[in-house]
Parts: sequence; C-alpha cells; structure tokens
Amino acid sequence: MLCFSRALIVAALLLTSSSAYSNGVGVVNASTGIYLKLTSSNIETSVEMQVCVTKATQYFLNNLGSNRIVSYAFPLPDGASATELKWKLDGAWHTAPISPNPQDTSLPGGTMNQNLRSYLGAKPLFFSIPGYVRTDSLLIVQLTYVQLLKYDFGSVYFDYPNDYRLIQNQTIEAQEFSFTLSSQRTIDSIRLVSSNPLISISNNGNVATIVSNQYTAVPSVNYRVKYSLNLNQLGLYSYSTRIPDSQLPDSLGGFFLFIAEPNPGSSGDVIKKVFTLILDRSGSMSGTKIIQAKNSATFIINNLNQGDKFNIVDFETNVYAFRNRHVLYNAQSRDSALLYVQNISAGGLTNISGAFSTAVPHFNIANDSTANIIIFLTDGLPTAGITERTALLNHIRTLIQSTETMIYLYSFGIGTDVDQQLLTLMSSQNNGFAEFLLNDQVEARITNFYLRIRNPVLLSPAVTFSSPFISNVYPNPLPNLYIGQQMTVSGRYTESGPLNVVLSGRAFNHPVSYNYSFNRLDTPDVRYQFLTKIWAKQKIENLLVQYYSLNPNSPEALALKQQIIALSIAYGVISPFTSFGPPTSVSNSEAEFEPSSEELNFAGNYKLLGNYPNPFNPTTVITFIVKETTAQKAVIRIYNSLGVLVDVIDAKLNGSGRYGITWNAAQYPTGVYFYSVDFGDDVLHSKMLLIK
Repeated sequence: MLCFSRALIVAALLLTSSSAYSNGVGVVNASTGIYLKLTSSNIETSVEMQVCVTKATQYFLNNLGSNRIVSYAFPLPDGASATELKWKLDGAWHTAPISPNPQDTSLPGGTMNQNLRSYLGAKPLFFSIPGYVRTDSLLIVQLTYVQLLKYDFGSVYFDYPNDYRLIQNQTIEAQEFSFTLSSQRTIDSIRLVSSNPLISISNNGNVATIVSNQYTAVPSVNYRVKYSLNLNQLGLYSYSTRIPDSQLPDSLGGFFLFIAEPNPGSSGDVIKKVFTLILDRSGSMSGTKIIQAKNSATFIINNLNQGDKFNIVDFETNVYAFRNRHVLYNAQSRDSALLYVQNISAGGLTNISGAFSTAVPHFNIANDSTANIIIFLTDGLPTAGITERTALLNHIRTLIQSTETMIYLYSFGIGTDVDQQLLTLMSSQNNGFAEFLLNDQVEARITNFYLRIRNPVLLSPAVTFSSPFISNVYPNPLPNLYIGQQMTVSGRYTESGPLNVVLSGRAFNHPVSYNYSFNRLDTPDVRYQFLTKIWAKQKIENLLVQYYSLNPNSPEALALKQQIIALSIAYGVISPFTSFGPPTSVSNSEAEFEPSSEELNFAGNYKLLGNYPNPFNPTTVITFIVKETTAQKAVIRIYNSLGVLVDVIDAKLNGSGRYGITWNAAQYPTGVYFYSVDFGDDVLHSKMLLIK
C-alpha cells in the first residue's frame, strides 16, 4: 500500500487515520445480503518509512447453486487510491484497465442493506465482474492500493480490519497477512498490536517484518501493526528514480520524494494564541457526538496557556457565544467556560454561515504576532442561513479577509453526512485543513490535534531548490508543519545529481529555515517504482482542489477534469472521475453457461436477460438463454435513438445454454440504444444506456 499525507487535500482524497476497512465482498444481491462465500484472504503490505503499497487478495466460492452476476465491492480507506485490479475466473487472469468514467455504484439486487453499507464505509470501490461466475467455481480478486500511514511523534500505525462478521459469520480456510517495513530512519520497535496469531517478527533496525497466519477460523480480529521510528533522527529522507522517457507518458523526467521532519530545536518559547472553537450543536449532534464534542472542548479549555485569548461559539438554528469577544485565559475564565460547555445541548438546524458571522469578527483586534486559530466542528450539511456551497465559501472568505489578519481554520467533519468538499475548501482557502472522523473518533482525534498545533514548526512554508531542473512539485501550497508531524513532497527532475533543498517559513511570527541535500538518481531503482504513483496522486489532489473551487460546467473546470482523467489513466491511479472498466480483450467474445433450472422456467425457446452493466461505458454484456435450437447463430442488431442501425454482431450458438455477448461502444456517443436478438424463428428486443 502506498501511503502519504498532505494538509490541503480534496474531500475525495482526504487522509485520515485508518478505520473499519477490510476484505472485499462478492455481491450477488445487495438488498437481501446474498454474497459469494469468502474462502480465504491474503494481505501483503510493503512500507517504505510511511509510504505503503497494499495488495489484498480474496478468494470467493460460488456455492449458491447457479451461475451468478457478481460485483466486487471493497471498503477503500480514506486517502487511499486504487492502482490495480485483477481477477481470475475459469482459470484465466484478467486485468481491469482504467476507464475515463466515474465508477458504476449500482449493485446487483439494488439498494445496499444496512450491514453491507456499514461494512463498506464512506468510500467503497466497485467493480462489475464481466460475465457470470459459474456455480461451484472460484473467483479470485486482487486489489492494489496506495496511501500514507498516519505518523505522530515517531509512532506509525497500520490497520487492516479483518472482521468480516457483518458479511459472513463462518470459518474460512486461510487468513494470511505479511507486513514488510523498510526505513532509512532507524526502526526502534515494531509489534503486532492485535491478537491475531503471530507467526514471526523481525527487526534489524532498517528492515522489519511481521507474518500472521490463521487457518480454519472465523475472520473476526482486525490486523493492527505499530512501529516507532527513532525520534533523534529528524531531518529529510529522500527517494528518487529515473525511468526511461520511452516508458513515460510525458517528458518531465525522473521522480523524487522526500519526507521531512525538521528538528524544532530546544526553544522553550510559548506562542500566544487567539483561539475560537466553533461547535455544532444541531439536532443531528445528539447522543455520542455531542458528548464527545463537549469533552473535546473541555480538554482544549483545560490546556490553553497563560496569555492565550479564547472564545466559544456554538450554533444550531440560532448562534450563541461564551463571550462577545476573545477573553484572556485565566482560572476564572477557564472555569466559566467549562460551565458554559457543560450546559450545551443539541437541537435545531445547522446554521454554519451564522456561526462564522459571529465568530470571525472577534479577530478584528488580533494581529499576526499571535497564532489566530479557529477549530470548526460539525456533523452535517448547512440547513439554515447560507446553504449553497459557493455562496457559503465566499461568505466565510470575505469575513476572514475583512479582519486583515492571518487566521488558520481547521475543520472536523463527523460521520458520513458532512459536505466534505465544503469543509476541505473552507479550510484550504484559509490556511488550514480538514479531517473527517467517525462518530466515536471525535474526542481522541481533536484532543490529539490540539496538542500538535500548540507547537508549530513551519507555517506558510515554501521550498526552494538549488537546481532549475525541478518541476511539478506537490503539494502546492505546502502544508503547515507542526511538531511531531511530517511533510511529504514529490516532484520531477530532468537532470540528476546532488540537490540542495531549503524549507522556509514562520513559526507564527518567527522566521525559520531548514537546509538539506539529497541525490537524484540517473538510473531506475526498482525499490522506488511507487514514486510514480505518489507523484501522480499528489498532482491529482492539487488539480482537484482547483476543480472543486470552480463551477463544474465552466470551461476551466472541464479542462481540469480532462487533465485529471488523463493523469489517472497514464499513471494508473484511480481518481473521482475514473474507474476500473472491463478489459477490451473480451469485446465481442462469447461465453456459454449452463442455465439454472429456475432460469429455464419460461415459455418458448429463448429468454433475453438484458445487458449488464446498464448504464455502461464503454462495454456491456448482452445475455440470453437458449432452451433448444437448431440455429447456428443469433444476430444482434444495435440501433441508436433515431432508429439507425449502428452495429451488427453474429453470435455463434452451440446448443442450449446461457450466452453472454460483449458490445464495445467506445466509438459511439452517449445515448439510449435499442437492440434486437434474432434467432431466426424468434426476435427479442431491449434497450440500454451508454453514458460517457
């Protein structure tokens, strides 16, 4: 799994800590909960410091008594990007190409049941297995994805929840897990935190491995690995590889990546803060969420520093405030604020614009010699005040600009109903970032975040290079960097050799800079082939930030969308606008299957089952059943919406059975198409929708 972080990231690709993500599901009927049986799983994870590649392989058995249409669904972690999907069926491996279309989220059987929805989480990956999975046959699916493991003060966690009981509460033949870590920085320790059976563990300081296997058992225990990197070895760690231009889709040259954690030094200076907590107390925050939000506010209040100024703004339909201005932090104001928080209760609508209209003007008397911070906590969409996204963003931006003060806005979205694009843009446009939490993560994540921002290492950072032959450096702009955290930067180079790097910025009002050097290789390094994926992913994230700030129908947004699609396809990294599609090599192929007795229960000799997927792009499989026939072929004729014949396919018939004929519509425009299947003594008709 390739893993990396950045502070300004788009909602669709935002990095958060791992949560309930696990093995994929072979979905036969999403509504009634019918799935192929998972018989075994194999997880191979390779990590370079925090940069990871995970290959997850699942083995499914069709034990349902008949041939089935199957969709594969995988609960992809936040911040991860899928890079490859392969499947093996009827003894042959297939690789899914990346299609220039958003993924088809429809599943066999229609709407997902609650268990499946809960299991798949907020960002599932879907892929329709072409054709049928024969009864009693094995389907193997292998998914590779990339992400950056969460780093905090030298400690790193890798999570791969393996609890499959929401889908299948049965024993499976094998659960195999291997974890390999390589690091230029000394690996102080590594351990399998979870209670999975530990087969082996090793650590020589630069390479560490864990193997955990279990056989004939219910998959009910999540995998969790924790490792610690030496806290005395701070600085910049670099990786580079030069791939021949003939193997690249562009002429930008080699790839580099560096992970930087500057040493903050021994300064004991305490930076004064002007701080506001904006707290959503609308009705949807009832229960666990409001309790955790109040506990978070209590923690922050108890951990402010002498000399800080603070306020609390809480909102539902109406907006309230602890005070009408920032007040000096002392024992008296602390105790009053704690009592105020204790009396907050949930109810009403979500008036985000009103909350910022109250909170931001309090900063009018602040200046850039202090750390001016807003932490915004919400679980829902705006339902009162300004509710349209662009208008709300403009409103908040105008309010903050009117203060003529640098304000750092950090947003936390709780649950699955938040507008992730809104919070991401709101924060990225105002010097901060957004994070998205599950309902039970609020208190731990926010308290941890607050402890970090008390000690900035580099704010408003910039990077300069000693060579002019560096380009396409991302993220852009660079994220703020706080004590105990890291900055991951990737880019391209056209000339190899030593390179000096200067990271500069401010620790609020203190200018600081850090000088480093690394070498750019002039040859390929097979260990670092993941650099192409990281760079493409970070560039896509940068373009998505720009895209989501525009009208999606504007020429500028459409041009950015096409650029993202081109990058996604060229570098093999799935984006919000691309997906895994069926391989073109199966176009116009014929697949014959024995129909089940249930499917043979129809009048006449022929039954048209329709086409799948539908809608589709660019291929779909037209499926029909033949009971008895003496014909040698069926003729499929396809017409556009005007009734013009656009394609003819001859399908060879080999007696009774189920047939699947693939139509590739790559050369045809979006629209409704009609098709007929002519058996000689009968003709069946249907329609399909091509969406590009």
